[in-house]
Amino acid sequence: MKLEDALFNWVQIRLVADARPDDNAAKETESFFAEILRDDHKLGHVHIAKTDDTMVHVRYEQEGKTKMQMYDKEHAEQLLSDINANPKYN
Repeated sequence: MKLEDALFNWVQIRLVADARPDDNAAKETESFFAEILRDDHKLGHVHIAKTDDTMVHVRYEQEGKTKMQMYDKEHAEQLLSDINANPKYN
């Protein structure tokens, strides 16, 4: 899996896990993507540093350097919106 895809998937499921603390499937999926980031892409200290009105800011370390990636907030929150809109998951 490409780094860009793994990082975006991690962001989406991290937002779900944060919003739904009792959702064990979300926690397990977040751990899965965190493992991919750590093991396959050698990222460390991956975290959502900030969320503002339009963007989600993700910071991580790679090869000893701190990096940041930003995602459109609406796009990053789409999975959470889809889950919340489906009565099967509520």
